[in-house]
Amino acid sequence: MNSTNIPSHSHGKDFVGRNLFDLDDWSAEDIQVVLEATKIMKEVNKRDYKKLPTLRGKTVCTLFFENSTRTLMSFELAADRLSADIVRFSANASSLHKGESLQDTVYTVDAMGIDLYIIRHSYPGSPQLVNKYTGKPVLNAGDGPHAHPTQALLDIFSIWERTGTLKGLKITIVGDIAHSRVVRSNLIGMKKMGAEVTICGPSTLMPGYMEEVYGCKVEHDLKTALKDADAVMGLRMQLERQSEGLFPSLEEYSKLFTLSSETMKYAKKDALILHPGPMNRGVEILPDIADSKQSVILEQVTNGVAVRMALLFLILGGKM
Repeated sequence: MNSTNIPSHSHGKDFVGRNLFDLDDWSAEDIQVVLEATKIMKEVNKRDYKKLPTLRGKTVCTLFFENSTRTLMSFELAADRLSADIVRFSANASSLHKGESLQDTVYTVDAMGIDLYIIRHSYPGSPQLVNKYTGKPVLNAGDGPHAHPTQALLDIFSIWERTGTLKGLKITIVGDIAHSRVVRSNLIGMKKMGAEVTICGPSTLMPGYMEEVYGCKVEHDLKTALKDADAVMGLRMQLERQSEGLFPSLEEYSKLFTLSSETMKYAKKDALILHPGPMNRGVEILPDIADSKQSVILEQVTNGVAVRMALLFLILGGKM
């Protein structure tokens, strides 16, 4: 493999040193470069020896102030496979408990020679603060209920890999729209790639401005939302982010909004099934759908490593 395998789009040079706060300031062409690079990284991950020396000498810091399993492991595995050094910052074991501010924490970590930061935090805008304090590129791994752009990119890739394009596709996202950082980033990215997106959920979990801001369709009836869909994504009910009961019960929710073999009959016969995880089986999705041939849920996890490898490679100026 050599450098000619990596997309040489005219925008490609713009990636070096770039931040990924969300997809709103990334063009469709930028997203396409990431998709093409991800395809190459996925091929690398199929080899017996998966490691590349492309980011040797670079140091990546994972600043995770919220618990994470898949995202943290995915980023660290991506960095490791590109031979970058990894510094893991754990909020539970840090001086934050002694009263140290985020600013001073970041200043201290940055003094160790970090080249790129990956941050997950409960407060929206935290990635921008890290960039302000350090001047280093920052990848947003989730900031509260605001954004999760790398999840959106892997979701988009998971569809694009199967269909070749998102242009003209009908994509339906079902669940707790109000508290999902995944749905906001996906709406931005999917719309830029030409998809028609419908979001569906109970009115108490549906912000009132979605159609105007994101250019999507809003439905509260699942069957209507699923009609002729090419791809369907279920979202987890995020009870930990709900300050008050916004739905009578999970049982009541599941009667109206669960993705099942019965409700999926309204989508296209070969419609793809996605879920960003973790899944609440029996609540937002039933096992017969989650484990079906149409499901790309496990493939999304695989694709997450490749997407994050592509981003690290492009932003840190990796060379094959």
